[in-house]
Amino acid sequence: MTDPNPADPNSPDTSMGGSAEPAPVTPPPAMGAQAPAPGVSAPPPAPAAAPAASAWAPSDQPAAPAGGTAAAARPTGITILAILAAIGGILGLFGGFIVLLAGTVIFGGAGALLGIAALAYAGLLIAAAYGFWTLQPWAWPLGVAVAVFGIVISVLYILGGQSIVSQALSIVIDGAILYYLNQPTIRSLFGR
Repeated sequence: MTDPNPADPNSPDTSMGGSAEPAPVTPPPAMGAQAPAPGVSAPPPAPAAAPAASAWAPSDQPAAPAGGTAAAARPTGITILAILAAIGGILGLFGGFIVLLAGTVIFGGAGALLGIAALAYAGLLIAAAYGFWTLQPWAWPLGVAVAVFGIVISVLYILGGQSIVSQALSIVIDGAILYYLNQPTIRSLFGR
């Protein structure tokens, strides 16, 4: 008898009494591990270890700043405060120099003192902007002090004859900044 189909070169040889089923392939044992006894199947492989927490997974700890910058951990509100403080500081420098020069000419020593005070306040705003941007621990008390100072100045303007309406916006904004800076999550960013 001849087989009408030609033999498959990849099929196992059954002419010598072997089985037609291929033998299962088992991987070689790991270094130092013993091979299972013949006829005993190897235990299933151990499940893979759980993957480490990824950078995007939420956690109880704030994310570490990426690349050495605080931008990854800085909340949007702090970024806004930093930008507004920088703008206020730069404009305050211009105003302070004008008050210093013109005030000295017009009012003498009192004008010069007012100009120096305006420059100092502008310098504090620029320092606060830098501290907020980089999440420095000293920025929180400085931000609180600047906001309190703004409220005090507004109240002094009102006592000096300015209308309450003209100072109300300044008081509300500085009050909102104080409220925001005293939130527990914001305080914890600055180590408070």
